[in-house]
Amino acid sequence: MKACLVFQRRFTPVAHKIAIELRDKYGVSDFCGYVYLRSSARFLRNQKDVAYGGLLVDEEIHDTSVHEDLDWDYLEEVEREFGIPYLWPYIAVDRVIRHGLGVREYPHDSSPYTHEDMARMLQATVRAIKKFLEREKPDLVFMPVVSSLGNMLLFHIAQKKSIRILVGAETRIKGGYVFSEDYRKFSFAETRFRVLMRGVKSPRDGDARAYLKAYRAKPHAYHYVMESFKDSGARLKAYSWLTPWKLARSLRWLSERIVRTLIDPAHDYMEQSPWWFLLDATRRKFRLMRGFSDLYDVYDQREQFVYYPLHLEPEMSMLLLAPRWTDQINLIKQIAESIPFSFKLYVKEHPAMVGFRTRQYYRELKKIPNVKLIHPNHDSHEIIKGSRLVFTQTGTAGWEALLLKKPVITFGDVYYNSLSMTKKCTDIETLSSLVKTQLDNFIFNESELLNFISALLEESEDIHLHELWEKGLDGSAEKTSIERFAEFLMRTYRRGQKSSQ
Repeated sequence: MKACLVFQRRFTPVAHKIAIELRDKYGVSDFCGYVYLRSSARFLRNQKDVAYGGLLVDEEIHDTSVHEDLDWDYLEEVEREFGIPYLWPYIAVDRVIRHGLGVREYPHDSSPYTHEDMARMLQATVRAIKKFLEREKPDLVFMPVVSSLGNMLLFHIAQKKSIRILVGAETRIKGGYVFSEDYRKFSFAETRFRVLMRGVKSPRDGDARAYLKAYRAKPHAYHYVMESFKDSGARLKAYSWLTPWKLARSLRWLSERIVRTLIDPAHDYMEQSPWWFLLDATRRKFRLMRGFSDLYDVYDQREQFVYYPLHLEPEMSMLLLAPRWTDQINLIKQIAESIPFSFKLYVKEHPAMVGFRTRQYYRELKKIPNVKLIHPNHDSHEIIKGSRLVFTQTGTAGWEALLLKKPVITFGDVYYNSLSMTKKCTDIETLSSLVKTQLDNFIFNESELLNFISALLEESEDIHLHELWEKGLDGSAEKTSIERFAEFLMRTYRRGQKSSQ
């Protein structure tokens, strides 16, 4: 068996350890990979643990695209074969290429590339991936996320070639992790959910009931990192970067980055310049020092209101799964004019975004007569409990609202769209009708929710993969996480093989 792994930036060390586990315990004899950074490619080529076959490096494709002779006829063929229905979604999902983000901080929104540059990147990437897959012929492609031109093309080209693809995602239930054959939903969990809805008893029904009872007794954020932002709106904390030890640490880090840049002027197209970092970070720090407290409104539990939490940007939850609704100010205007006249629309900033958005952004929101801007540190679960309806593109707030028996309207592809208590808005002209339906005719179905949670628990494993990816775990926890992941991946792959025979 040959597995192709996507080595996504900081995921590279984790993916490499997974490859070792797959080889040693599950007999996966050959590996190839789609690699994002040159530094990752150097690591994989120099290590002696695994003899990787072909490694297709995204940065190297980008280098060749500069010299690509643009062939519009070829791109029209590509569009007919892989378009959705056209090729723009592959560009729109890539925050670096489309918006210049990653190399610059939000709210920067200006691509460094022309239309022709983007066309060359598309052309070069399609050709490279096709050749790569034809040469390597993997049995399985695993990608931890679909979030850029390269891995989105890899997904669709591999799918056309009938290569098995598994995409990972978090269930938002503790450390739960699922695989899916479709990045827009949880395919295996959704299939199991439909079976349970026909009256089959789930072996995880008791666990689902216990989870739901515990969550309602004490609602909590599912992601470990949210604890880091619990005081993100505090004015005093904004000045902490001026303490001598933090200034010294920042200057040391910046100096090291500058020296590396001067020694090796060649850099990856996704790499942030230390000069841009200094400018953007300084602006953000001064925004935080200026503060936003004068812009926040008072939460009033006596009011009738609906709730829209602002999304983290830039994120695949919008760029990939809700690409038509990335202008959140415009979306909030549409929501505000689609709710009962006596209602307020409560909007709350994502705690991790405090300091990134400008005061002007919030002023634009406050121009909308029935919008109230709530402090980012206000407990979102209290807001959800007090709301009549929750709106979100694809966010966790929608899932939390369902757990707390609230109706939800989404604007993107998200796994809990499978529930009848969620309505997805695909046409803004129908939004007010959807609102009326959810406010006047909403019927909460406890057994349906329990079946859905049971399906998620059955089809997931407690892996904490993104925690391992982002910050690392201690030795024993890391080993357990890697072992569980490899076993789960192979179990899912083999189950699919049996069903296709």
